[in-house]
Amino acid sequence: MLRRTRRQFLSEVTQGMLVAAVGFEAANSLDLAPAFGAGDGGSERLTFGKLEPLVQLLQESEPARLLPEITRRLRTGTPLRDVVAATALANARTFGGEDYVGFHTLMALAPSYQMALSLPEDRRALPVLKVLYRNCNRIGEYGGPASEVLHAIALNDAAKSTADGAKLSDAIHRKDMAEAERIFARIAQGSVDAAFNELLVAVEEGSEVHRVVLPYRARNLVDLVGVEHAHTLLRQSVRYCVANESEKYREMTKGGRDVLPKLLDQYRLLGAVSTERTADDAWVASLSESIFRSTPDDAAEAVAASLAEGFSWEAIGEAISLAANQLVLRDAGRPEKQARPPEKPVGSVHGDSIGVHASDSANAWRNMARFADQRNRVACLILGAHQVAHDRASRGGDFLNWRPYPTDEHLQAVRGKTPDEVLHEAEAAIRENNQTLAASAIHRYGELGGDSHAVFSLLLGYAISEDGALHAEKYYQTVTENFAATRPSLRWRHLVSLARVTASAYGFPAAGVREAEEFLKS
Repeated sequence: MLRRTRRQFLSEVTQGMLVAAVGFEAANSLDLAPAFGAGDGGSERLTFGKLEPLVQLLQESEPARLLPEITRRLRTGTPLRDVVAATALANARTFGGEDYVGFHTLMALAPSYQMALSLPEDRRALPVLKVLYRNCNRIGEYGGPASEVLHAIALNDAAKSTADGAKLSDAIHRKDMAEAERIFARIAQGSVDAAFNELLVAVEEGSEVHRVVLPYRARNLVDLVGVEHAHTLLRQSVRYCVANESEKYREMTKGGRDVLPKLLDQYRLLGAVSTERTADDAWVASLSESIFRSTPDDAAEAVAASLAEGFSWEAIGEAISLAANQLVLRDAGRPEKQARPPEKPVGSVHGDSIGVHASDSANAWRNMARFADQRNRVACLILGAHQVAHDRASRGGDFLNWRPYPTDEHLQAVRGKTPDEVLHEAEAAIRENNQTLAASAIHRYGELGGDSHAVFSLLLGYAISEDGALHAEKYYQTVTENFAATRPSLRWRHLVSLARVTASAYGFPAAGVREAEEFLKS
């Protein structure tokens, strides 16, 4: 175990208390933020103040030993949000946004905490412990503290020079990891919102699911982890962008580099844009269908034109998420060449399926627009539409001709007459991996005026108990957010999709959940 002197320990605790008191921007001006060090940026360890002891415990423990210890600490007063925060920081320091399982685990953390808030107190920690177990196991596979990716970044007089998203993008294009890190560290000396907006300039150059969802979920974690650690969370996206910069990648994600600048200029969207024009249900449904059926460039232009016409950006966001939702509802399931049995069998739609990925991406674009300034808000919506259409056309499948769930034939299989009967039927279908019946039952439940909270409660249990191939927590939260932000006449499509994905994922229990349940009971 790594040891620190008493002076180091007291210094870290003091820094953490001061940063919490004065805020991120002021803390940086006083040299308090622990992400910035005096070293060369490649050797000095990144530390996390008062959370450091818990972060070290999470990095250095085996999963079987960690669950009872964390459960004990929760019972003796450690807040659950501190466990989430320390898990996020242990993940970031170890993986730095460069490990597939690692960054998927990070993206599951904020959703797991939101899931926890929906549970009774005696089970509240369960979804967090599930993700914590996965995180701890992956850290061990990765090599533990000896394999840490993130280190403190040295800032000198150049730290006061101008740094912005354009310069960050240039360093990313050159695959200069050290320079990109230094530039973003300088950017991060300002406010969290300012840093996030400059990061978005670089992120927007590519519309690929992990490039898009990682910064959104990291930004959500800032509210749990603390603004003093915002740089640590967001810099992972910088590293992801650098690591994936290539000619092939640029061809895959040309929307942000070619289409976006043209549309911003053509529709004069860089100046003041009014988005106060209301949209009725038919308009949202029509735009959603247009996005779904168009080429990527045409889908992007449809949104640009809608923004120029003054339509509400919230309504446009609804349409984008609903277009992505069709990729779940219409999916014929994994063909044999894409199946990865036993966890992802032929016909399954959970995990990294086209629809789940597209829905998570659209949700991220839609919600990043909420944090964004005017320019980035417009860009997020245009690129959200471009990516949905790209996913529909380029990832395989005949989505334009496949019929969406549930069809009339599917609905005829639902036998229940009351909401309670239909909900029981939906649960039985989930346990039989019957995607069509599960989706049809939830559709019928909505038609009967059933309570959406009861459906979310049912599906939450399976989002926790089942593995979900790294996507259970994230997709559950995506649907939760989309449902809440979509008008009543259209929102149940999201819950129908979640029921289908839940039925697909059933039968593969998540590692550590049963053990965590026992520790919480004892």
